[in-house]
Amino acid sequence: MEERICRFYCYRKTREKNPPRLVKMDKLELVIFDMDGVLTDIISSWKYIHDYFNTSNERSVNEYLQGKIDDMEFIRRDAILWKENGKPTTIKKIAEILSDVQLMKGAKESIATLKRNEIKTAIVSAGLDILSENVAKKLGINYVYSNGVKTNEHGQLNGEGIVGVRLMYKDLIVKKLSNKLNIPLDRIAAVGNSCYDIPMFEIAGLSIAFNPEDDCTRDAADVIVEGKDLTKILPVLKRYLN
Repeated sequence: MEERICRFYCYRKTREKNPPRLVKMDKLELVIFDMDGVLTDIISSWKYIHDYFNTSNERSVNEYLQGKIDDMEFIRRDAILWKENGKPTTIKKIAEILSDVQLMKGAKESIATLKRNEIKTAIVSAGLDILSENVAKKLGINYVYSNGVKTNEHGQLNGEGIVGVRLMYKDLIVKKLSNKLNIPLDRIAAVGNSCYDIPMFEIAGLSIAFNPEDDCTRDAADVIVEGKDLTKILPVLKRYLN
C-alpha cells in the first residue's frame, strides 16, 4: 500500500504549479502530530476496526488513490462494512474497540515536556475522531483535527462520514492552524510517520519522520527518528526552545 501512496503523492506533485515554499525554523511555538503510529502504537485506527470485524477496504484504497472516490466516499464505504449480526454497529461499540489502543511509548512524557515549555500541541490525523479526542484528553493536547462517522437516533452508524482532514492534504490543516493561532509556519514542527504526512512536512519549519514506514517519508523529513519511543524527538525540539 505504501508504494501506491508514494506514486499517488508524486503524481499529485507533478500537477502542482506552485509547490510549497521550503521554510526553516528559528523558534518553536507549535508541534503538530500525526496520531496513528506516532501518538498511538497502531498502524491505523480504521484498520484496527476493520481487523476487529474481519473486513477489508482494499478496493476503496485502490479507487481512492486512482482518484475515483473522494474522502467522504472512502469513509462511507468503511463505515457500512462494520456490522454486528447483519446490522450497522454502534458508535458505542467502535469506542469500546478503540479503547484497547495503546499510547506510543514516551507520548505522555513528550507532551508533558512541551506543555512545561509552553509549546502548543495539535493532532492532525485522518484517523477516527473517537480515538483522537480520547488521546488528546489523556495527553492534554490543545487542538484536534480528524475524521469521523455519523450515527442515527439509535447510535448506529448511518453510513455517513465526517471529513475533518483530507487524507493527502494535511497541509491545509497546518495552514489553518497557523492562521488561527497567528503562528508562522516556520515556527511549527510536524511529526509523522508515513507518506500521508509529507504535505505537512513540506510547509512546516521543522519536519520529523518518527519511526517512518517508507523511504519517501524519510527523504521528505528534516530529521529521522527511528524506534518506537517518542521521547527521542525531544532533543531535536529542544534546540528551538527559548
